[in-house]
Amino acid sequence: MSERQLPESFGGPMGHLDHFSFGWPTPAISYVMACVGAALGLRCTLRALSATGASRRNWLVTAAAAIGSGIWTMHFVAMFGFTVDGTELRYNVPLTILSLLVAVLVVGLGVFAVAYGRHRGRSLLLGGLITGVGVAAMHYLGMAAVRLHGVIDYDFGTVALSVLIAVGAATAALWAAVTIRNVYAAAAASLVMGIAVSCMHYTGMAAVQVELHPSRVELGGATPMQFIFPLAVGLGSFLFLTSAFVALSPTAQERAAYREAGQLAIEELDRAA
Repeated sequence: MSERQLPESFGGPMGHLDHFSFGWPTPAISYVMACVGAALGLRCTLRALSATGASRRNWLVTAAAAIGSGIWTMHFVAMFGFTVDGTELRYNVPLTILSLLVAVLVVGLGVFAVAYGRHRGRSLLLGGLITGVGVAAMHYLGMAAVRLHGVIDYDFGTVALSVLIAVGAATAALWAAVTIRNVYAAAAASLVMGIAVSCMHYTGMAAVQVELHPSRVELGGATPMQFIFPLAVGLGSFLFLTSAFVALSPTAQERAAYREAGQLAIEELDRAA
């Protein structure tokens, strides 16, 4: 069900929550953004593992930006469908931007831990834990940016479940990044990662409870269309353009093969002359 009425346990009127007020487009588009971010991040991490020095670092930074941006965009696209009867919604701009930076930074810590860790198993567990907690932190920091006429509270058990899902999804994604070499398998892993991130988001949203405090005072912050939508579109464009660049740029193995083919061609020409 897309709408639910919460029990009156806080002493005030409880808000009617709808997570799918625009129907299927918001969860569908948010899922696509999560998949694109995961696919790009997995590809960049794979490139990083076959590189050294500054090149490895640059690929890992790109991977962190891709995965973090994809998860953040997924969250806020999905939030377009979130409404509370009896109050309008606004977003605190600095907190919203901070949630994006947290997502990118913590995902970066996770992928760097995996790429530079000496023990693969421990590195995956540490990287998955860091990244998963960071994803959950991004989600709840983004929720802390929500402004409405009332108070948001959470069911602790459901929150804990959402964090566990985030850690499991992050660990699985990092394992796929360092294990899968086949393009089709990587694409399948990205689809699964998108499902896991979406499940984490909607599990976290299932924990939300809103006690309304009706007021005529105007809410501070920006509306979704004023701020969230342009930023989400910008990040989505970044993900798609970067995906195209990474897909078209040759790997280290491909560059080596090109050099070898070029050298053989030159030798053939020398012999013919």
